[in-house]
Amino acid sequence: MVGQVIFILILGFAIYLFTKNAGKIRRNILLGKDTDRSDRPGLRWKTMAAVALGQTKMVKRPVAAVMHFFIYIGFIIINLEVLEIMIDGIFGSHRVFSKYLGGLYGLLIGGFEVLAVLVLTACVVFLARRNILRLKRFSGTEMKQWPKSDANYILCIEILLMTAFLTMNAADYKLQLLHFGHYIKAGSFPVSRLVAPLLPDSGSALEMIERGCWWFHIIGILAFLNYLPYSKHFHILLAFPNTYYSNLKPKGQFTNMASVTNEVKAMLDPAFVPEANGEIARFGAKDATDLTWKNLMEAYTCTECGRCTSVCPANITGKLLSPRKIMMDTRDRITEIGQHIDRHGKEYTDDKTLLDNYITREELWACTTCNACVEACPVNINPLEIITEMRRYVVMEESQAPASLNNMFGNVENNGAPWKYSAADRLNWANPS
Repeated sequence: MVGQVIFILILGFAIYLFTKNAGKIRRNILLGKDTDRSDRPGLRWKTMAAVALGQTKMVKRPVAAVMHFFIYIGFIIINLEVLEIMIDGIFGSHRVFSKYLGGLYGLLIGGFEVLAVLVLTACVVFLARRNILRLKRFSGTEMKQWPKSDANYILCIEILLMTAFLTMNAADYKLQLLHFGHYIKAGSFPVSRLVAPLLPDSGSALEMIERGCWWFHIIGILAFLNYLPYSKHFHILLAFPNTYYSNLKPKGQFTNMASVTNEVKAMLDPAFVPEANGEIARFGAKDATDLTWKNLMEAYTCTECGRCTSVCPANITGKLLSPRKIMMDTRDRITEIGQHIDRHGKEYTDDKTLLDNYITREELWACTTCNACVEACPVNINPLEIITEMRRYVVMEESQAPASLNNMFGNVENNGAPWKYSAADRLNWANPS
């Protein structure tokens, strides 16, 4: 009973803490402006099934796709075993599902063990790719300190959890052979039985190993759950809603700004009165709260995989722009705003903005708006939307566009085209000399 009470308390605290931190992220996302992503639900479900569940955009890099698939499937299926562990922890039972699943239970446990080995293999490969091969896309000015360590931490945690799972099963297997205590004959152990000879033959020692690994495994999973809100690995949960709410319009299609539309209507019709919502209209985005909730959800969904930056022509040619950094900066800024709300209330301002304090103007104007980053993202994140909204602010609110663009703006205004020639001279090129 003591063990059950301790387990229930740990479980309850872990769920409470995760709910609290996940709630803060939800609050931060909803600080963004409203946008309607409810159209064409059938296509949205299809997109989510293909991109988030089917991982169709991962296959462009086959090695990473296969390794990630092992971890992904292992994460989903092995959680069935975690459900059994939780039930056993609450009610003091042992391998409770074996009573109801019969021979299928052995097949499931055997499958879990095979998946655990695949997850271990994938984690080792990913660690080697990051720390031995040092693939270029895992580096960059933004991939320092915590972002760099985060991936290594999570891979090491997964290796420890899978090792504890297999060691627990190995000890359980030997205890079953010894008919020790309550360890009934249940399960098939194609992998852990190979590890079993390395364990002691004493029943009491095996029980200590089995119980120790059991507690380490389940507490480790609960700790991992509460690590997610602080990590890029929160994409495990957000990838599904993020792909469901994907932008279904053609890539690169600009939205009409309501504030601009109202200005034009007012000029065309002096009697037009825009709806008052109590807010001063802003053209574009200066801070994270000027972006939409979908932009902020994407910032929290970013896996920092670097696929966007690795295909960005501006970054490839040495420009300062990194689409991955745009998403990471947006996430850091909206998290900072949320922390200020927690400490000082909603009215507090820190005199910082996403523009200039996080993202420089040089980064914004380096973008060619080619949509390569949008196409490359495995979970349909769109850094270009953030870049263009901030550009809109710089141009329409501050009139701080680069000189080359200002020349183009002047030509459009005076000549009706980006070129310096008047409309009457446009066809001169066709006249014989």
